[in-house]
Amino acid sequence: MENFPIINMEKLNGEERGATVEIIKDACENWGFFELVNHGIPHELMDRVERLTKEHYKKCLEDKFKELVASKVLEREVNTEDMDWESTFFLRHLPVSNISQISDLDDEYRKVMKEFAAQLEKLAEELLDLLCDNVGLEKGYLKKAFNGSKGPNFGTKVSNYPPCPNPDLVKGLRAHTDAGGIILLFQDDKVSGLQLLKDGNWVDVPPIRHSIVINLGDQLEVITNGKYKSMLHRVIAQTDGNRMSIASFYNPGSDAVIYPAPELTMEMKEGEQVVYPKFIFDDYMKLYAGLKFQAKEPRFEAMKAMEQDS
Repeated sequence: MENFPIINMEKLNGEERGATVEIIKDACENWGFFELVNHGIPHELMDRVERLTKEHYKKCLEDKFKELVASKVLEREVNTEDMDWESTFFLRHLPVSNISQISDLDDEYRKVMKEFAAQLEKLAEELLDLLCDNVGLEKGYLKKAFNGSKGPNFGTKVSNYPPCPNPDLVKGLRAHTDAGGIILLFQDDKVSGLQLLKDGNWVDVPPIRHSIVINLGDQLEVITNGKYKSMLHRVIAQTDGNRMSIASFYNPGSDAVIYPAPELTMEMKEGEQVVYPKFIFDDYMKLYAGLKFQAKEPRFEAMKAMEQDS
């Protein structure tokens, strides 16, 4: 079994840059995932984010989860195939932050999450330029493609996956690809559960302290004309431990027009067709909302049909 791609970002600044860039390229083409260490986000900040997230879950969300999810799943009151064993809330950072409007966050948690989001935004933009270089697009192409009229959408899904007494009954999170652009995940380093589907096998994403896991969304597959892939992934419920997951989504703006980069479609051989559609990102998100846990290909087909009808 191949090793899950782990990237030491410090190596991008030295003699090993070429080899490191190649590992990232292979990861984007064949895994849709990679894990970053030495990414520049202070460990002390990450420790504060983790501590405050876990405290917030205990204080504000744990009882609600037991009442709304756990009891219904374990007593078979709901179809467990349509449920996820997770407790979540969402923060929006761009184009306009909603952190001040989330009522049960204390001031320290708000401040720390804003600081963390600013670091992640910077890292996302650095990675997008690296991916441009890797796939043969001019620097800044992906950031510009994501911009729309108000800049990108950037938000964070804060999740906890509590211990589950019957993990065969329900998934932590059902298998799906992510709809958006580039996803930056700060996950628990003690409780595992995240898996991706590669070559027909479910592969564990290793929990590493202070790492950031990167995965590619459907929009990057479209823009790179299929050179880079969004991969199915899921979370397995665990009997022990509460798994923290803080996933930040750097996505196109709602009115951004997404289509395969012309530089990459020009490379196609004679007779090959562009299989990816052209669409407005918000239209894709509306479709995705109802089809998240289904294969991505029919979503692309539906958008292509809309493109042809217009």
